[in-house]
Amino acid sequence: MVGIKKRAHGEASRQRILAAAAEIAGERGYEGTSISLVSKCSGLPASSIYHHFKDKDDLIAAVVQTSFDRWFHLLQEPTEVPEEAETPEELFQHAMQGIGRALFDSPDFLRLGLMLVLEHRPEEPTARKDFLNIRKTVMSHTRIIYTAYFTDLKPDDIESLVTLTLVLSDGLFLAHEAENLDLDQGFGLIALAILGTAEQLMK
Repeated sequence: MVGIKKRAHGEASRQRILAAAAEIAGERGYEGTSISLVSKCSGLPASSIYHHFKDKDDLIAAVVQTSFDRWFHLLQEPTEVPEEAETPEELFQHAMQGIGRALFDSPDFLRLGLMLVLEHRPEEPTARKDFLNIRKTVMSHTRIIYTAYFTDLKPDDIESLVTLTLVLSDGLFLAHEAENLDLDQGFGLIALAILGTAEQLMK
């Protein structure tokens, strides 16, 4: 019983540290984040942070991975399909809007990841490498879905749609961060853009 309570307390501390690191890194970026700031924000001593994470790089990498895992898990959860969504195109749009809703609930991996992509250092942070690997995972998952959905398209055309989806998603997220643009509505527009592009590629 004591061991269970100790593990639960340790996990609660870990989550507090991750939440504090996500908040600070979201405001100050990778360079402006420090263990001392995370300690102050989380209310936990630096020794507790180092108990869970090797260094700042390991901590930020964990923030990115944890946020991505949460987002990806949300995508797997069943959602209620609106009655008016009857056609394959409407179902596709509904699914894309679900991506936006999940991203609104767990945005840290994309916010921090895009910051890291834009920052260039002689020594590349683990968090940046992890984010780039996450993008490959997302592209692979999207490729599988599009191949099953757009059965008339060639592999090169599918690849074009995958690239377009990432480009539009990145731009939409930046617009959301700058102007609080509605992600649900925005991903609905992305769906229309993907469907329209696919139609042109089929000609």
